[in-house]
Amino acid sequence: MNCIIIDDEGMARAIIAQMIAKDPSLTLIEEFSSAIDAIKYLNGNSENIDLIFLDIHMPGFTGFDFIQTIKNPPAVILITSDKNFAIEAFEYDCIVDYLVKPLTEERFLKAVRKAHNKKQEAATATSTTAATTVQNEPPSDTANEFYVNIDRRLIKIDIPSINLVQAKGDYIQIKTETKNYTVHSTLKKIEDKLPTSLFLKVHRTYIINIKKIIDIEDNSVLIDKDVIPVSRANRPELMKRLNML
Repeated sequence: MNCIIIDDEGMARAIIAQMIAKDPSLTLIEEFSSAIDAIKYLNGNSENIDLIFLDIHMPGFTGFDFIQTIKNPPAVILITSDKNFAIEAFEYDCIVDYLVKPLTEERFLKAVRKAHNKKQEAATATSTTAATTVQNEPPSDTANEFYVNIDRRLIKIDIPSINLVQAKGDYIQIKTETKNYTVHSTLKKIEDKLPTSLFLKVHRTYIINIKKIIDIEDNSVLIDKDVIPVSRANRPELMKRLNML
């Protein structure tokens, strides 16, 4: 398996590289002291990487921030001196093991075996899916409008005109370019009707049209005259969706 190391400590990278060199099933492709540099590399080479050895605590960008930023991340083995994030770590499907420094060769090899098993399971699942005829195609993401029931009237709302949707108790408020609508519904229900190419849930109470963003500052975005909070968990996905130079 082709692998990379992401750790801001040079000594830690050297120890991991030494263990990788002893395992003929692993090929070390690159080492990175910065998660940002690793993201730039993976943007053009992710299909060539099978496994990432990743530190959690790095300046400015944690290992969890890194995972949330990468689309379809390969298998990840977390390596850290902190035992306190093990439960959080296994909320991510891509994480196959959690190693605590100092590393032992026996524990390292056990983690690598888990990564091999995950890759084999994924290959088997892909083959099975390819051999199965899809009977029911999901609905297309091309609808341009939907209807809401307000005062016994069905009112058509053009989806591209929506600036944001805000949850308010048992109701949601839909803010468009020209008018606001208050509807008895849930954020989840309307989220399922909005195209993911345009809309993103950035907070537990807000869905925004990313094409309507005027400004971004810290953990908030400006749309028209509304300042919308962006949760820490959703910020990496928002940054990934923006078309930045």
